[in-house]
Amino acid sequence: MDHSTAGPHADHAPWRAPLERTAVLAIDLQEAFFEDAALAACRDALVARCRQVLRWAEAERLPLVAVRTVHRRDRSTWTITMRQDDQGFLFDGAPHTASLAELDLTSAIEVVKTRDDAFVETGLAEVLSSLAVEAVVVVGVSTHTCVQLTAAHAFAADLEVVLVRDAIASHRPELHELVLDVLRDEYRFPVVSADALCRVTTRPTEGAR
Repeated sequence: MDHSTAGPHADHAPWRAPLERTAVLAIDLQEAFFEDAALAACRDALVARCRQVLRWAEAERLPLVAVRTVHRRDRSTWTITMRQDDQGFLFDGAPHTASLAELDLTSAIEVVKTRDDAFVETGLAEVLSSLAVEAVVVVGVSTHTCVQLTAAHAFAADLEVVLVRDAIASHRPELHELVLDVLRDEYRFPVVSADALCRVTTRPTEGAR
């Protein structure tokens, strides 16, 4: 089906899937990751933009999927490098595995992952399929790791991906713009601001007849 004219949002949405087939995918918005100095420095700004995206999703009645990283203390979920370093983190039950206190993700469908790619050994693909999702709007951290790998996997699974530039951040800020540019250029992912995203709507605009 050609979605280029499907729905009243199509004139200004930078993706082709209908808005009702779109979900917001929030990646690793957890306290632990913001213990890093670079992410702590941009926390307030990132939270403000993520809140904006979440309010937009609620207003448009779009599903929200929140992905969190959680590991077991018995090493069974550890990555190769974690085992090499004999250092685990984000253990199940630890307070810092919680979502950022400033964000209300209580309505989200939760997916727990143990790898940077949120599709690996999780039910994320099944969740999106059950919701008939054709496009995902991605926010979260970190740009060059979990965001990049999850977005690339979504593309491989024939999902459209929209990246919200100012609602995504990296613990290596120098890589943020570079990675977004690569994803945009190689995969043709739209990279938009939160403000631009929030102008995408199926609701009547002011003054519409």
